[in-house]
Amino acid sequence: MKYLVGMDVGGTNIVCGLLDGEGRLLEKIKRPTEAHLGSEHVLEAIAQTVKTLISSRQADTRQVLAVGVGSPGLVDPEQGITLFAGNLGWHRVEVAKQLSGKLNLPVFVDNDVRMYVFGEAITGAGKGYDHVLGITLGTGVGAAVVVRGQVYYGGGFMAGELGHMRMEGEQTTCACGMRGCLETVASATGIVRQVREAVAQGKQSVLGTWFPTANLSGLTAADVSKAYDSGDRVAREVLDHTGRVLGRALAYAVTLFSPDAVVIGGGVAEAGERLLAPMREELQRSVYQGYWSRLAIRTAHWPDDAGVIGSALYAKQKVEEA
Repeated sequence: MKYLVGMDVGGTNIVCGLLDGEGRLLEKIKRPTEAHLGSEHVLEAIAQTVKTLISSRQADTRQVLAVGVGSPGLVDPEQGITLFAGNLGWHRVEVAKQLSGKLNLPVFVDNDVRMYVFGEAITGAGKGYDHVLGITLGTGVGAAVVVRGQVYYGGGFMAGELGHMRMEGEQTTCACGMRGCLETVASATGIVRQVREAVAQGKQSVLGTWFPTANLSGLTAADVSKAYDSGDRVAREVLDHTGRVLGRALAYAVTLFSPDAVVIGGGVAEAGERLLAPMREELQRSVYQGYWSRLAIRTAHWPDDAGVIGSALYAKQKVEEA
């Protein structure tokens, strides 16, 4: 039996999965990244985790077709290099070359969001659609496009950075240095920021009671959804505004890429219709009907595993193309 290995490398944890040759997830291991110990430590830990997974099936590396890695940050997939990953402290780390040397296997690396969207496009919520636009809403906002089973990169491997699209009327400074990026609104941190600012301006919210400190310390986007369900006006205003800003951003992307499906994932997407209803309303209002009438909007099918599945299937694709 042939196997695939896929992994999703994050600033806090690494998730490594063993899949069969068709991309079905058989087993996975989650371990701390320990990025503060350096890239060599992280890559050695990844290699040992891969070996543990393989041995758990009473198999050996000769039965593994390929290994795929989803890395955060700016990635050059052709060279297999993570050019920059701020949350890992990585600069020009030769991920593919180093891991391949440790495992004696072909290794392929790409950006983690692209791998998440690839997984959803090939075997998840985007399966069956030729043109898939995927967006992940978490601590930040990421996006990618998959066209007929191939990742679309654009120049410099930078296509799809919707999180850093400037939105009219938004002025908050983004971590990228610009002001008013979509990420400052339609992310977990953006939602929390909006609530904190509303409460600081004197607006009454149950969240001020739940989190009585001056800056609502400990507040999460999930808490905002709970407050929304209790009828809290601030929570409803924030999620409605967030959904509408996201809808406007997607309108630009839909007009440019004309996808068959938009797949939405990430922790913030767990807000469900609280966020997605105003998003759909704004998107429908903002695009030509010809785009809207043929567009499917789906939530992720593999919210926890799309990155692992996608990176494994990406590695398989690269081996088969060689």
